[in-house]
Amino acid sequence: MSESDRLIKSQDLLDPEVMIRLYASGAFPMAEDRYGSISWYMPNIRTVIPLENFNFPRSLRSHLRKENFEYRFDTSFDRVVTECAAREKTWISDQLITAYRGLNKRGFVHTVETWKDNQLVGGLYGVTFRGAFFGESMFSLKSQASKGALIRLITHLIDRGFVLLDVQYLTPHLKMFGAVEIPFEEYKELLDASYSRNCLF
Repeated sequence: MSESDRLIKSQDLLDPEVMIRLYASGAFPMAEDRYGSISWYMPNIRTVIPLENFNFPRSLRSHLRKENFEYRFDTSFDRVVTECAAREKTWISDQLITAYRGLNKRGFVHTVETWKDNQLVGGLYGVTFRGAFFGESMFSLKSQASKGALIRLITHLIDRGFVLLDVQYLTPHLKMFGAVEIPFEEYKELLDASYSRNCLF
């Protein structure tokens, strides 16, 4: 994470209304570790998955068809977020989890969950504001379960008329779905277009 990307370093910007205003401006929070200080970032280069031109890899399509996963929305928020944070190094601190609970109660955080034999095996969560979905993190307890959740998210956002799927930084995992890096000026145009929509997740 580049220091030039840092917008502000503060523990005091976790009120739900303040958080939504910061997300709406294009910022997102990350903690240094599970108990560390929290900074808000606004990188000059952002990564999005174009909803009008995403990629669904053929091998993944075949694997998901064989697994026959079940997908659910918003039924296990705490479990999804804590599983996303359950790694040796995490930017999802306990304080951030508490803050996301506050956003979830106000309807701004949503989960996509992958279930198999009535067991939660993968999922993701993110923040929504009008026609924008700000993806935060995902986890997988079974092969390809998180990727299945991402595909289900993408198709759901398209069905609901969303404009923007922000995934923050480019990774090989996200690139396979068609994720691309764009300058902040182009990202801001997508933000503005997404705010003209009043989408319900």
